[in-house]
Amino acid sequence: MTGQYPQALRPLCIIGLGLIGGSLLRDAAAADATAFGHTLSRSGARQAERDGFDVSTDLTATLERAAEVDALIVIATPMSSVAEVLDAIVEHAPTCGITDVVSVKRPVYDLVVERGLQARYVGGHPMAGTEHSGWSASQAGLFRRAAWAVTYDWADELDRASKPVPQQWADLFTQVCLLAALAGAEAVPVSGARHDEAVARVSHLPHVVAEALSIVGDKGDTLAQSLAAGSFKGATRVAGTSPELVRNMVETNAKALVPTIDELIELLRDARDSLAADTPDMAQLAEAGNRAYTRFTARSGARRESVSPVRISSRPVVRVHPGSPHWVRDLKQIESLGARVEVF
Repeated sequence: MTGQYPQALRPLCIIGLGLIGGSLLRDAAAADATAFGHTLSRSGARQAERDGFDVSTDLTATLERAAEVDALIVIATPMSSVAEVLDAIVEHAPTCGITDVVSVKRPVYDLVVERGLQARYVGGHPMAGTEHSGWSASQAGLFRRAAWAVTYDWADELDRASKPVPQQWADLFTQVCLLAALAGAEAVPVSGARHDEAVARVSHLPHVVAEALSIVGDKGDTLAQSLAAGSFKGATRVAGTSPELVRNMVETNAKALVPTIDELIELLRDARDSLAADTPDMAQLAEAGNRAYTRFTARSGARRESVSPVRISSRPVVRVHPGSPHWVRDLKQIESLGARVEVF
């Protein structure tokens, strides 16, 4: 596991064992890493225990255990629960490093700042998933070759103020990159704001579109349902995601999502007007869309089964030594390239 990396991965304490947290626990076990987890779901905990995993429904006891073994705590709950989990960490695991896998980054960072936890936090977001949820939906290998966003907002703030980044935080950044590597993913450094704007386009907007398209299709009654084929089913697949999970994603990223919806509405309005003309015309949208699709898939190598399909194995790799001179500026350059980072 360590190989090219400068340190071993700490024990993992995963709070929230749905699709993402549960899949990460399975990956950790497959890699023989020390890992244990917490879930509020008693049925989920029973299933996980029957599957041979170390799981508890007692958050306090789980965090106290994390403190004893100096675990890396991974928050894998919906955004609506993050503040409560952070408060519990402050009380019961006051020295542990913290990361998360929440689909928005700036709102999480704001909660971290409110509690003065910047020096102990490096955000994360694996760009993989399915429309299913819960422990029963989790699977080993879910994150293989997927992008794993790793944030560096606090380090950037310190660098802009010409202040040194503590080595403890640099080590935590390395730990989160190690976590991504354990899951078979590729770490991509990114600021919280740029992350949220990007996922508004490629993850959260597709959910909005899928919900609306499902409603439009459903109004065609049984005949439309009988005739629906691959294009409709593919475009609406993520509408099968739990409404609560969808709301957690899109509502917390509304600031970035609304302008993106406006872009889509403008494109649809132009297409509508062109089709309503005496000579219906779809050429502009079809040709521009095809060009954009070709560029996008060439860069991303998108995984069809992923809710948030970003895979970047074709992108450049830049090696960085966390804590070395100018390493934060290197992260900015890597982000601008959309490249992945390896730490040494």
